[in-house]
Amino acid sequence: MKDFSIFDSFAKGEKRNNEKTGTNCVIYTRVSTKEQADNNLSLETQRKGCYGYAERQGYTVLASFGGTYESAQTDERKEFSAMLAYVKKAKEKVSYILVYSLERFSRNDNSIWLSNQLRKLGIEIISVTQPIDTSNPSGQMQQKMLFLFGEFDNHLRKQKCMDGIRDMLLRGDWPTSPPIGFDVLRSNGKRCIIVNQKGKLIRLAFNWKANEGVTNEEIRIRLANRGLKVGHQKISDIFRNPFYCGMMAHKMLNGEVIKGNQEELISKETFLKVNGILNKNTHGYSIVEENEQIPLKRFMHCDTCAKPMRGYLVRNKNIHYYKCNTKGCCNNKNAESLHNTFKEILNHFSLQDSSESLKQLIRKQATATFNQLNEDSGEDYKQLELQHKEVSQKLLRLEERFIEEEINKDLYERYSEKYSLEKKEIEKNLKNQVQRVSNLEEYVDLATEFASKMASGWDSSDYITKQAIQNLIFPEGMYYNKKKNKCRTTRVNILFSYIAHYKEIISKKERGISELPLEYASFACLVARAGIEPTTFGL
Repeated sequence: MKDFSIFDSFAKGEKRNNEKTGTNCVIYTRVSTKEQADNNLSLETQRKGCYGYAERQGYTVLASFGGTYESAQTDERKEFSAMLAYVKKAKEKVSYILVYSLERFSRNDNSIWLSNQLRKLGIEIISVTQPIDTSNPSGQMQQKMLFLFGEFDNHLRKQKCMDGIRDMLLRGDWPTSPPIGFDVLRSNGKRCIIVNQKGKLIRLAFNWKANEGVTNEEIRIRLANRGLKVGHQKISDIFRNPFYCGMMAHKMLNGEVIKGNQEELISKETFLKVNGILNKNTHGYSIVEENEQIPLKRFMHCDTCAKPMRGYLVRNKNIHYYKCNTKGCCNNKNAESLHNTFKEILNHFSLQDSSESLKQLIRKQATATFNQLNEDSGEDYKQLELQHKEVSQKLLRLEERFIEEEINKDLYERYSEKYSLEKKEIEKNLKNQVQRVSNLEEYVDLATEFASKMASGWDSSDYITKQAIQNLIFPEGMYYNKKKNKCRTTRVNILFSYIAHYKEIISKKERGISELPLEYASFACLVARAGIEPTTFGL
């Protein structure tokens, strides 16, 4: 048998024709900046060059893309992306992408990968000023080298630019537009940054903050009334920017803050005072961040405005106080007195000197309630497993689409990272569900043991431990009312609620905690339906 064509139906892969028969092409032109439009690389020069080349080669131009300012450092350019989408989906097969020079196509490390992907689709990139035969490995290597030189040139330019910016900063000159409140002027060829009318209003804002202690929202309103509208977050950014006091912070300074040549809007002392670094103010007291004498600061809130209360020392009396900073509240309290009130409240949640039978009751009730509140945890676990399966399938499908060249490398990496993070978060939640149940008895025993020493433990602990105890028992803090001289809370840790509840049952008082005020009727919904009766312990 000499004719083997009968076996063609058993062949694998697609037949390839080494001869280039396609004549359809698209044209892509681009400049990086407006300045380039005025030189030999203008858009019109590129367009004429590409159309002339297509005419000489007998190519049919199906579409033209670009014609605008787009940086070649990123492949997320609108016109560039539109061109790629067109050549992949065009009804008439596109064989070539014509560019004036390869650097007009791309100048980043993705260019070689992208040219390979296009070549697999039968599309070649042709530079009309750098004619290279890419039908053979030698020509393809030459094209890759030109892409690499373009990327190398980009890095050199970037490095020179970065070095120039850093040198400028080290001289004390700000390289870009200054923040709000400043203008840039040129005098005798020198660039100067001076305070403008907005800056004078911002100076008032710094002084209000430093001397009156008003809130950012109040400052924002005051500025708006004077014609300067800024957002709440913008106010915070302004107060934390050392540029206003003559200093400069920039990522090119590698963590350093240096003195600048701009006009100072405020003094350095005022800036530090606004940011709480100088512990001085006009009211004769000093603020200290970690002080064992005032552990309730920020934990205790003003019952009138709900703002956290601060702690301070009146130097001439050497007495610590808590105070609400809201103007007009006048809610302050001697620290020692408030501590005594807090310790009396803690006694309601302590198991110190309690019988073992009561401790055992608390353990059983806490365990029963946890199981009741987590009756649906099995369903939650199944839902998490389903989500885990779905995101795993998304990752698998993403890989398939990438292999089949339905999506490019950037899209693959972007969504691969997104789905991988989702998968890790789901796996973390699955692990937490299993661990929470397995360690339940251990947690309950630990909390009960802690409650047995809590009454004396808080008073003798350091600042950090005191705050940890406070937040453990009262997760949402407490509120102090000066007129009534009482504290209240919106939430009590459920285990310590049981401790107080059953202690009152045993003492046959069952009235709640008037100091908070807190009524035990509110605990009814928290007690497990299994209902552990204290009378079974002979109490």
